[in-house]
Formats: sequence, C-alpha cells, structure tokens
Amino acid sequence: MTCSGPTSQTPVMQSKSKSKKLGRKESTSSTSSSCSSNSVADPLSSVLDGTDPLSMFAATAETVVTTTDINRKKRDKEDYIGSDFEPWSSKRGEILARYTTTEKLSINLFMGSDRGKTTTPGSAVSEKVRTRLEELDDLEEGSQKELLNLTQQDYISRIEELNQSLKDAWASDQKVKALKIVIQCSKLLSDITVIRFYPSKFVLITDILDTFGKLVYERILSMCVDGRTILPEAAILKCNRFLSKTGISESLPRLTSMIKGIGDPLVSVYARAYLCRVGMEVAPHIKENLNQNFFDFLLTFKQIHSDTVQNQLAVQSVEIPIYLTLYSPAIDWMLRCIAYLCALLLNSVMSAFRAEFIAARSMDFIGMIKECDEAGFPKHLLFRSLGLNLALADPPENDRLQILNEAWKVITKLKVPQDYINCAEVWVEYTCRHFTKREVNTILADVIKHMTPDRAFEDAYPQLQSVITKVIAHFHDFSVLFSVEKFLPFMDMFQKESVRVEVCKCIMEAFIKHQQEVTKDPVILNALLHVCKTMHDSVNALTLEDEKRTLAHLINGFIRMVSFGRDFEQQLSFYVEARALFCNLEPVLVQLIHACVAFCFITIPSLTSIFTRLNLYLHSGQVALANQCLSQADAFFRAAVSIVPEVPKTINIDGKMRSSEAFLLEFLSNLFSTLLVVPDHPEQGVLFLVRGLLNVIEDYTWEDNSDDKVRIYTSVLHLLAALSQESYLYHIDKVDSNDNLYGGDVKFLAEINKLCDTLIGQILEHLKALGKEKTLKRQSSLALLFFNSILAHGDLRNNKLNQLAVNLWNLAQKHGFADTKTMVKTLEYIKKRSKHPECSHWNELANRLPLQSRT
Repeated sequence: MTCSGPTSQTPVMQSKSKSKKLGRKESTSSTSSSCSSNSVADPLSSVLDGTDPLSMFAATAETVVTTTDINRKKRDKEDYIGSDFEPWSSKRGEILARYTTTEKLSINLFMGSDRGKTTTPGSAVSEKVRTRLEELDDLEEGSQKELLNLTQQDYISRIEELNQSLKDAWASDQKVKALKIVIQCSKLLSDITVIRFYPSKFVLITDILDTFGKLVYERILSMCVDGRTILPEAAILKCNRFLSKTGISESLPRLTSMIKGIGDPLVSVYARAYLCRVGMEVAPHIKENLNQNFFDFLLTFKQIHSDTVQNQLAVQSVEIPIYLTLYSPAIDWMLRCIAYLCALLLNSVMSAFRAEFIAARSMDFIGMIKECDEAGFPKHLLFRSLGLNLALADPPENDRLQILNEAWKVITKLKVPQDYINCAEVWVEYTCRHFTKREVNTILADVIKHMTPDRAFEDAYPQLQSVITKVIAHFHDFSVLFSVEKFLPFMDMFQKESVRVEVCKCIMEAFIKHQQEVTKDPVILNALLHVCKTMHDSVNALTLEDEKRTLAHLINGFIRMVSFGRDFEQQLSFYVEARALFCNLEPVLVQLIHACVAFCFITIPSLTSIFTRLNLYLHSGQVALANQCLSQADAFFRAAVSIVPEVPKTINIDGKMRSSEAFLLEFLSNLFSTLLVVPDHPEQGVLFLVRGLLNVIEDYTWEDNSDDKVRIYTSVLHLLAALSQESYLYHIDKVDSNDNLYGGDVKFLAEINKLCDTLIGQILEHLKALGKEKTLKRQSSLALLFFNSILAHGDLRNNKLNQLAVNLWNLAQKHGFADTKTMVKTLEYIKKRSKHPECSHWNELANRLPLQSRT
C-alpha cells in the first residue's frame, strides 16, 4: 500500500537520531515511499498511523469544512457581533500603559536546534513525525536560555522578538520550532513573581498565542478550500471547526472546566478572560461559555484570602487594594463580552446577587427587562429570574401589585406551554406571599387556561406539583383554601394516577400538620373526602404495605379531625360515608370501628387479621361497658371468646412467621382483667363468660412442648381470687359488678372454689407429666410460678393450700434447676412479710421452706 494524502505534495523530511528520554530505539527508515516498514514504531507515531498531526487535519478537512460552511459561519458571526462591540485591541494599549513595573524581570528563550535539517524526498511520513517529537524534547534538555534582570522595556522587546521568531520559523517550515516558542510563552503565563506586571505580561504573551492560532488556522484552511479566505484573527480554538461542525461548541465547555484546575486566582481569571475573548470571536452564539466563566470566577474569588496568595503578596510587598486592581482588565473584559448580550448580563446579575438586593430594586430591574431585546434573551426567562429572588425576599410594599401586573403581562402572553409554566410556577409563590385568595384564584385560572389545550399539562407535572405545593404552604386555613374556586379544577389536571396521589398526600399532610381544631365545615369535608377517596382508590393488589400504611395514616388523621359535637346523626352519617369510601384499607376501618360502635358487629368480621378482630371486640366491649350498654358488652365478649379457636399456630409479623401463642396469652390476660368487672348475665348463670373461655382454652390445640395452657390457667386463678373479694380492686362507673350483685354470697364463693379446684388439678397433672417426660427444668419453672401465685392470691391459713405451697417449693428445688438467688430472695420476702400483723402465719410457712444446695 503506498502513501497518499495532502502531505505527499510536499517534501517529507527524514533524519536519524539516537533515542532519548522516552526510550526510543534507533531506527532506520526506508528511503522508498512505501508506508509499510518492519522497523520498531514510535508509540505516538503508531497511534497517529504515520500521519503528521497538522497534515491529519488537512487530510480530513475536505469532508468537514467547505467554502459554503465558512461563508455561512462568517455570516452567523456578523449576526452576533456588530461594529458596536469594542474589540480587544482597544484595551491592549491601555493595559500596557497602566500596569508597569520597575522590578527586574526574567524570561526563558528558546535557542533553536540543528536537528532534522537533512531529509530525502522519499522519507516515510512516520519518520517526519518521529523527528518532530524528538525535537520537542529540546524544551526539557537545555535548549533554553534564561535571561535575568531585564527591565520592562527589555522584556517587551524580547517578547516581540519571540513573536517575530515565531513568524519566521513558520514561514521557513520550522513548525516544531514555532510550537516550542508557543509552549515556552504559554508557560510564562503561570509566572507571577512580579505580580504588578502580570496584566501587561498577559497582553504580550497572548499576542504570540493569537499569532500562532492565526498561522495554524490559515495553513489548514489553505488545504481545505481553493484560494485564501481572509477571516478575523482567532486563537487555535478556531481550528476545531476542521474536525467537526460541533467542534467549537464541544471544546469551549471543556476548556472552561479545565481552567478550574488553575490554582492561582489571578492566573485563572486571565485565562477565563482569554477564553471569553476567543469565544466571542469564534462562537459568539454560545452564550453559556461567557456566563459560566464569569460565574466560575465569582465562585473562586474567595481564594484571594488563602494562605498561598497572602504569602505571595507579603513576599512582593503588595497590598490587597493594589492586588485587586490587577483583576480589573480581566473582569472588565468578561463583563464587556456578557454585556454585549444585555439580557444575559441582566439575568446573570439577578442570579448572582443577594435576593434582598434584587427585591429592593425590583421596579428598576423590571424597567431594564422591558428595554431588553427579545431576540437576544427571552424576557420570560428574565422575569423568572426576578421571580426566584422575590420568592426569597420581599420588595417594597407599594410596588408589589405593580410588580405582579408587569410580570404577568409578559407571562400570560407566552405561547409555548413549557415556557409559560416555568415562569408561572415561580410567580405563584410571590402571589401567595403577598396577596389574597382572589389573586391566587386568578393565577390558577390562567394556568388552567394555558395548560389544558392539547393536554399540555401532561408534560408539566413537576411544575404543576410545585404550584400546588406553594399554594398549600401559604394557606393554612383550609376553609379559605378550598373556597378558592379554581383549586379543585386545577387538581383535575393531574390525570396521571401516581402524580395525582402524590398531590393528594401533600394536601393531607398539610391538613394534619396545620389543622389545630376539629371541624365540621362542609367545604373542607367535601374537598378532603374527595382527596382521600383519590388516595384510597389508588390501592390495588400491587400496592406495597408501606404505601398502604401511609395512605391509611393520612385518611385516619382526617377522620379524627371531623366532629359534629352532640349532633350524633350527622356524625354517624359522616362515618357511614367514610366506611363506604375507604373499605379497602383495614387501618381506616379499624379507626372507624373505634369511632362508631354501630360498625363493630358488621365491620369487625370483615377484617383479615385475627388479633385485630380479637382486640377490637375486646375494646368495643369495654366501650359498651363504659356506656352502660351491658347487653352489647356481653355480645362483644362472647364474640371474642368464640373466635379464639380460629387463632392459627403461626402469624406473619413484618414478613416473618412467628408463633401466635405469646400474642394469644397477651390478649387473654387483657380479657381476664376486663372480666373482673363484667356482671353476670341474669339468665346465663354464675361466671358464664369465664366458664365459656375455660372451655375454649381446654379445647384449643396447643403447641407440643408448650406450657402456655398452664400459664393461662394460672392467670385464671388470679382472676378467680379477685372475684372472691368482698370489694373488687376497680369498677366501671355506674356499672354494678359481681361484688355488688352477689354481696359475698356463699353459693357464689362455692362456685369460685370449684373452678379453682378444677384448675389446680389441671396444673398438678401437667407438672406430673413433665416429671415423667424428664423435662425437669420446665417442671421447676412452672412449680415456682404456681408457688408464687398461691403466695400472692391464696389464703395460706388453709392447711391444704399451705401444704400445697410447701410441696411446690420443694418440687422447684428437687432436681437442682431452681435459681438459687431467686429462691433466696423469695424466702427473704416471706420472712419479711411474716412480720406484718395480718401475715403472722407466714412465719410458720417460712420455717417449712428449706433451701437446698445444688450439690
């Protein structure tokens, strides 16, 4: 394969050299024109595939740039930059005259190289690339000379000499030498040893960079089009257009970001100024570059207070006021570039300055916005920026209405829905802050008018959500909020269910947070019932449990805040409607059951959780009892007892299956506490609820190796002991319990004793079974539990019961499984209690309770 391309039109230089720092090996190139070679290739050359970088631009330029493209770009440029834009050249002389120094300066001069002077026309392109790369090494191998103690004029003269050397080197086809000069000069820009002179140094050095950029651009251009096209001077950035049509627009943001890596703030700001200058020449339509550079400068300006800068100023004896003036040319130029697009500058000022500053001068800014050219930067974006400031700070009171009118005159005329809603979203907050529901209603109506045609609202849900959130945040009186005529029609635009539900949740959260008193306001009730129904109706088989809990919590918060006082008929009507609307959320039904006893019998059976049903029956019975509804209370308690057999062996708790017996024990203990004060039904016999419950417990299938049945029997013994008292420990107001009904009747006490004997027999049988099964540790634990029950609730003056207590004590210690410390403390308690006059008989018991050692 033979070489071809633009570079074949000119002689190809060839040279032989020894490898240097990068470990290049000696290579011998063929003198033929063949591109194929068996020699070891330079890695960089292999990447370039033997193509000269500058020649590579030309090789591809024909497919990227045409004369038509260039003429079009020229016309585009003229559209953006007119004769009224003051060029950089007008600032150059002023900067050189102002920023001078009497201190001595230094500069590194490139001394040139004799390498690469002899070639043969048949050299390979890769050899030319290799030669140029080797020549670039001279920058690091002593081909430079440092000139010291130069006056300012000497320095300027030397820079001018470098500029001329650059032109001469380029003209004589010494491209590498030219590139070395540019690299050397670029490095000078990082030198701030004579900081007062830096602005002038920047001007001088960038002249050389501009020269190089022009030379490179024109060389590539000459290879792309017929005839030489004269274009305004620009930096090498302009060459990006030869790579791709979007090259410049891609490079500018990248270069803007790269400047962030410059550590010194003064060097950084001048780099930004230079990029803005080049950007205005080659791509004035890319406004973001100008804006971003200026804002990046504002963000990094605080670096002037860093220790590094302060130490540098101290070394050079430069005061802060003098140092800050060095920034002026760069900042002035960036602002000049931005100011050429006046609206952009105005927007930048409103974005960068404190909200209080902007708000205090709102009318001035509105005047400037009205004067801006609409074609440059859309006025609605300027009003949006102003509105963002007014959302954070208040303007003068007398100007507030005029500000709103001026802004809305522009906003309401916007034809593009997205532009409109982006502005309206911001100004809604200003309206809510300073005006009444009438103005807010007008704004909402206007939004509906703009966003309804062609269902434009479907593309603006985030902005519409923002509007509704801001309105809710400022109207804590919900009777006022829901009296805003367009509020609910505005909500109708949220037709995507997930978004609609989120909006409803936001409303309910605000209501629960800010509504301080119960309400019966029909406006609030109708609106919130609609909101809650929207949330409820979103629940389906795929809805997560957490989401269900959240929705139920919000709906329950609303139900709790509704009260019609003593108007029970209205209250019942509300509960009935709520029960019909929210039937798919069990926590809401539970809340309604708590609120309305009438729902208990028809709603509790529909719930899926067995323990929810048990506890609701118990709670409903307690409420009925407290309201002297004795027959209803009996019915609830019987219902609870009747579904105990339905309790499954395991239940799902937070996604894990767990034994249900612990929960059943807890429920039964609560039920026993209530049964103490429940009077016997006159037609059902003595302790009919207790007997019925004992029958259910007896028939219930308990887990193997479980002692819960005996523990329940022990709890029932505690209940029976309390029932045998002359006066019970507690009562329900206006309800006569069995202590009043029976008055210590002998027959009643006899029935209690029969039940006690039966339960004690069952417990002792279980203890014997544990002994036979050799489960002695469980036997010891239950024996001590039963002993403590007798101690707390039994009459130990009864010899039979006293002896049973001694036997249980001995059984607990018999096999060495009893905890010694517990036994010691229990015995100490008995001895201490025996000193009480009413418990003197305990002394005899204490003497009969030995402590056995484990050995």
